[in-house]
Amino acid sequence: MTSSERTRKSMADVLSGEHRSPFSRFLFVGPAVIASIAYMDPGNYATNIQAGAGYGYQLLWVVLMANLIAMLFQALSARLGIVTGKNLAELSRDQFPTPVVWGMWAVSEVAAMATDLAEFLGGAIGLSLLFDLPLIWGMAVTAIVTYGILIFERYGFRTMELIIGTMVAIIGLSYLVELLIAPVDWGSAARGLVTPVLPNGSALAIAVGIIGATVMPHAIFLHSGLTQNRVAIRHEDDRRRVLRYSNIEVVVALAVAGMVNMAMVIMAASAFNQGHSGVAEIETAYVLLTPLLGTAAASVFLVSLITSGISSSVVGTMAGQMIMQGFLHFRVPIWLRRLLTMLPAFGVVAMGYNATDALVMSQVVLSIALPVPMIALIIFTSRQDVMGPYANGRIVRLLSYVGAAAVLGLNFVLLVTTFGVPVPFLEG
Repeated sequence: MTSSERTRKSMADVLSGEHRSPFSRFLFVGPAVIASIAYMDPGNYATNIQAGAGYGYQLLWVVLMANLIAMLFQALSARLGIVTGKNLAELSRDQFPTPVVWGMWAVSEVAAMATDLAEFLGGAIGLSLLFDLPLIWGMAVTAIVTYGILIFERYGFRTMELIIGTMVAIIGLSYLVELLIAPVDWGSAARGLVTPVLPNGSALAIAVGIIGATVMPHAIFLHSGLTQNRVAIRHEDDRRRVLRYSNIEVVVALAVAGMVNMAMVIMAASAFNQGHSGVAEIETAYVLLTPLLGTAAASVFLVSLITSGISSSVVGTMAGQMIMQGFLHFRVPIWLRRLLTMLPAFGVVAMGYNATDALVMSQVVLSIALPVPMIALIIFTSRQDVMGPYANGRIVRLLSYVGAAAVLGLNFVLLVTTFGVPVPFLEG
């Protein structure tokens, strides 16, 4: 019996009352942990470093708000899979007209590749800096390691959950170490967390970047698939308990991801805000960390970046596979999927394009693609013919509308400013 089969049986025993233990709810942990990697990927590093270096602890409240929005939408995605037994891509294929389905699939595939570009480059940058390798060699190592991890997917959901969970723990511990090394002003950090303030237009632009890239398209698709058919649900009491466990896991997993992002801002604030406020790139941050905080801090920073890049690249490939299978009912071998999603990254480096600029452009592509899964998720989770008694209530619908408006609006602002269109309230 595989670990996944044992886990599925143990969850069934918990739901039937045959297995009672204070630790039994940990059996249901996994999907949100995997999805949380999307909120700790390399695309977050540069924005958080820029926020901390330029404005100290003042933008921590933005990270908190962004994380609360992420919790809501990941919880809705998980609920969709648990209630319907289908993921978001499958429901879209079943419910929407064929031309819409093809359009959604095309946009989602481009988004999956853009996501993997940022994640793949992030891991490669970390490896090239840590081992003093050319970037192309760092990419080759990242490709081999991520494919090696993806092979374990054949052993079932639990093996992959444990692998990704271990990587989440490494990232979290890395930033715990950073906070112990860095000379943090905890009073200022606490004030920054609860005091909404934007010192100037440039700070607002960074806040737009933090919130605008909060909810990742692939994370919304993936979470609905990770929860579907994970445990046999015999009646509505079982479903309600699974939903309760899922909501708790989402809150805890996304809280951990949020704390990691806050730790990134805090570390940058304590290390760079006084004297190096212009730091905005991962490579520059690494170079400056050694003289400012010591070799240990710089090394731990790279370990977290490499782990983030590799794990998020693995999760991005899983999401891409689920998107293709859901929309088209077609599955390709995992090695081919891995090859297709990493080709753009190799192309970018081979053409001599700046890696940081490529990361920025990948976020622009994600901004264009994000409305597709976000709006579809709100539509399906609000429909009683799809969700039955688990359809969104009035308060959840209102919160989802407000959250979507905030994220999509700020994504639009991020998009137009990237192409040089002036936005009056961001000037100054």
